[in-house]
Amino acid sequence: MNTTSPFSFLESISARFQPPAWVVAEAQQRLVLFLNHVLMQEKEAQDRLARKKGSVLHVRWGLFEMDLLITPAGLVDRAPPAAKPDLLVSVTADSPFTLVQSVLAGKSPPVKIEGDVQLAAELGWLAENLRWDAEEDLSRVLGDIPAHALADAGRRLLAALKPFLASGPPAFMAGAPTAPSQKPASEVDEKAAP
Repeated sequence: MNTTSPFSFLESISARFQPPAWVVAEAQQRLVLFLNHVLMQEKEAQDRLARKKGSVLHVRWGLFEMDLLITPAGLVDRAPPAAKPDLLVSVTADSPFTLVQSVLAGKSPPVKIEGDVQLAAELGWLAENLRWDAEEDLSRVLGDIPAHALADAGRRLLAALKPFLASGPPAFMAGAPTAPSQKPASEVDEKAAP
């Protein structure tokens, strides 16, 4: 019997697929814009990062890598290719499921940090205190009532998903055999017998 995950085909494609450089550059630029948007909502965050202006942060998760330069305004920008990182942050969770599970549980994802201790402390403060107010951003586009309704629906969906994600990955994602369990003959329900 075949015990491979139904997602093994997608995993093999993603391992071989390398997006074009312009796609990677655009995705990184969009991420920088989003990070700056969140940072600009909290003056204290900008002040803390401004103290480390000129520092370069290298972030790595699997195949994803990005160098961020801290600007004098306390924001971030993409670092030049030749920039030497002051701090290396590697997310050690290989599975996106494990990463989402830890974030939804309110825990920091497992990371390995090397380099500037002061910069690492500032990033730790940001991770604990900086939050994106998605409802506020939605209200600017849709208005207060639809934004509140969408945010409420999102909170309810998240609350419903938390128990599922807390139980761990499904058996087919963990690589466990997917064969149905069979009861021994002594445990077969007598009502089912003809």
